[in-house]
Amino acid sequence: MELVHLTQFEKRKKADLLVLPFWKGASRPEEATTYKLQIPLLTAVLKMGDFQGKEGEVLFLYAEGQAESRIALLGLGPKDKMTLESLRKSYGALSKACLAKKFKTLNVAVPLSDRLTDQERMAGVAEGLLLPNYVYDRLKSPNPEDADEAILLQKVTFISDDKNALEHAEEVAAICDGVDYARDLINGNADEVTPQYLAQCAHGLAKEHKQIKTTVFDKKRIEKEEMGLLLAVNRGSALEPAFIIMEYKGNPKSSDHTVIIGKGITYDTGGLNIKPTGGMETMKCDMSGAAACFGTLLAVCNLGLKVNLTAVIPATENSVDANSFKPGDVYRSYLGKTVEMMNSDAEGRLVLADALAYACQKLKPTRIIDLATLTGAIEISLGSEASGIMSTDDGLANALMEAGEQTFERLWRMPLYDEYKERLKSDIADFKSWNGRSASSCVAATFLKFFVEDTIPWAHLDIAGTAYVTEPKKYMPKYASGVGVRLLVEFLKRLPVSKRS
Repeated sequence: MELVHLTQFEKRKKADLLVLPFWKGASRPEEATTYKLQIPLLTAVLKMGDFQGKEGEVLFLYAEGQAESRIALLGLGPKDKMTLESLRKSYGALSKACLAKKFKTLNVAVPLSDRLTDQERMAGVAEGLLLPNYVYDRLKSPNPEDADEAILLQKVTFISDDKNALEHAEEVAAICDGVDYARDLINGNADEVTPQYLAQCAHGLAKEHKQIKTTVFDKKRIEKEEMGLLLAVNRGSALEPAFIIMEYKGNPKSSDHTVIIGKGITYDTGGLNIKPTGGMETMKCDMSGAAACFGTLLAVCNLGLKVNLTAVIPATENSVDANSFKPGDVYRSYLGKTVEMMNSDAEGRLVLADALAYACQKLKPTRIIDLATLTGAIEISLGSEASGIMSTDDGLANALMEAGEQTFERLWRMPLYDEYKERLKSDIADFKSWNGRSASSCVAATFLKFFVEDTIPWAHLDIAGTAYVTEPKKYMPKYASGVGVRLLVEFLKRLPVSKRS
């Protein structure tokens, strides 16, 4: 999308729509900018109460004698209750309405408010417009007669006195590019988005961005590294696994190093504990953690952040075959510890375990954050309103939760009680992989904790309820949300400067 900035309202150029924001006043809507139009229709609408300025309220008017074909009155809600999130929601409602009307070009008057900084106001407006401006329709045949065919916004001109407005909007656009990259990976066919495809994407990012170095372990190298749990999950698949490492050195002089690990199960049948009908059809999304890592790395490159970041993706299908690993058998992990496989549908923790142990031993991380669509229980607990976080470090957990509040990719902390370890004791191996439904999100995280060195701060984000939604929400489209990208970028931007240099 092309982004433009104007400081003079009178110099705006031709567009499909002019957007004027309003606060919800005590008796009638109040202008949220100093820009005013003196046209009878607008005056009559405001006087008659046809538009009240409620949060997310959109009313389209015909524009006579203006540079635009239409005018949109956009409600922001009460002025004293405006937040970054309320701005996102209001402009998200506008963006969706524009998509329905098939508008391509907008002139947007940016609201004034002392409740947020200039950067926050532009972020709220831009995120609200850009995050819904996405559709995954590449698998549909072109049909000129399809009235519902999506037409996305192509150009937005922001009208604001803030001289840095375009810079702020372009920063948001750079992050949203990462979000859309993640969405495309998740929404794609599982037969296309394979472990080998993810490896190609990793090499592609390295080719496009010189700051990235990509290393991919094929099956022979994975066998040499003795990643027994990743290999066990892969046994039932006709496709070989891939262990992907993408390194970004934005601050080579610093030893501070964040490692993010994404669960890369490109399709999950459940293995021999096969999923029932209704439980498998969306399982192409089981690599959403991996997709978030890809999107985060792309956004970090786009922004040129002065951080050192490595993304690790253990990728494989969890399929069904005569060679599938058998529940009840024992396999040895990269760490050397043995695991009694109790349920083949608890495969995500297995591939993550090898990746966590490898990262601790080989990558010298300052901190590790993993993202995974790990347990259905977290969706039962939190729905799609928040992801679960389990962490061994209060500072890391708090920093991630603060970033989550800023981006509204919220996190809710769940416990890692020592008592959960008792549920993973095995008579024939070092650990069990699974112990039933009770506290299953926390027990799964406890299993992962076995593979993380005590001296390394670690956080596990269970995004099973937030990564893939079957109905559009606020400013998020249906299906893949790209959750995790904005959260991680905000976290990385907030790292203390002393840790960057």
